[in-house]
Amino acid sequence: MKLSERLTGITGGGSDGWDVFYKARRMVADGINVTELTIGEHDIRTDPVILSAMDQSARGGHTGYAMVPGTQELREAVAARLTERTGVPTTYKNILITPGGQAALFAAHTATCSAGDRALFIDPYYATYPGTLRGVGAVPVPIQTHAANAFKPQPEEIAAEAAKGAASLLINTPNNPTGTVYGRDTLEGIAQVCIAHDLWLISDEVYDTQVWDGTHISPRALPGMAERTLVVGSMSKSHAMTGSRIGWIAGPEEAIEHLINLATHTTYGVPGFIQDAAVFALAQGTPLEEEVSAPFERRRALAKSILADQSTVGLIPAQGAMYIMLDVRKTGLSGEDFANSLLDAHHIATMPGESFGQSAHGHIRVAMTVADDRFESALKTLVAHAEKLAEQVPA
Repeated sequence: MKLSERLTGITGGGSDGWDVFYKARRMVADGINVTELTIGEHDIRTDPVILSAMDQSARGGHTGYAMVPGTQELREAVAARLTERTGVPTTYKNILITPGGQAALFAAHTATCSAGDRALFIDPYYATYPGTLRGVGAVPVPIQTHAANAFKPQPEEIAAEAAKGAASLLINTPNNPTGTVYGRDTLEGIAQVCIAHDLWLISDEVYDTQVWDGTHISPRALPGMAERTLVVGSMSKSHAMTGSRIGWIAGPEEAIEHLINLATHTTYGVPGFIQDAAVFALAQGTPLEEEVSAPFERRRALAKSILADQSTVGLIPAQGAMYIMLDVRKTGLSGEDFANSLLDAHHIATMPGESFGQSAHGHIRVAMTVADDRFESALKTLVAHAEKLAEQVPA
């Protein structure tokens, strides 16, 4: 029987970008000790106090169907959080609770893109972005950025693509994979393009609690943007609740009303006991968020110190998130070839830059998600491996 082209075409007919990750996992299954610096999975697990709240809710009976838009309590808690942090008045009517940020991304593009619409996104990108756009029937259009500018998008380049026709623009700040945080000038330029070309802006802000340099600004707070912006949020990165699958979309009331209809016919909501745990977690405020994010800020400082003592591996300014993007072009290898050689030679797994688009060719992404001593050892080994390869490159 024939499967739909929308389903079979999600990866665009090529790799899904996770080949090195899968290779590393096969090595682990074979008993090889691999240092995994691939996915954005905390090396700590969800705080036991959050799990206790989840357990108490489940044992208290909140294991049946929950309200599809999310519980009133959680929607109001998320709305209060966004109002406080962005200054944009937000009520529960502006919030839909989703099974994680990925489901929110899919729903947001379902809301904004009709079949065949061009959907813009910034390259480098989180690996699921193009497939998400194809999955809703849109045509993914990457906007190239440049390492020399820390991979920050240029509004005039976005405008050039928008002028050809587009329904939406997807951005992510703090950024995965580059660690770049978009400043006010960049975001104001993007906002002007969205208004001029009547674009929906979908803003992926799941790393908003992980900012090391600068300030996180939600574009929803910029003039004229609240009515044309859908914000994707999540508890995964901020509260180490990756497996709980709890996220949200914030946007105009009319859009949320229609998105609730979509949720009724797709996910049918999120388990109530998980939502209750999320309410508890949000109520702990910034101290818990800072505790979760502290290891990445510490390891980022460690990486800067190690990389400052050599000139072979370049560091893209790591302003936020739990990753560093490294330039390995002096080795003469692509990011994919370098990542494979590092894994084969030293059992250290990183993600090739090419997994995140062509703009990051010759780079690798390193997740700062192992203990400090192991991270330091792996990074020093990575540098030594790069230096050895660079010596073999013809002058």
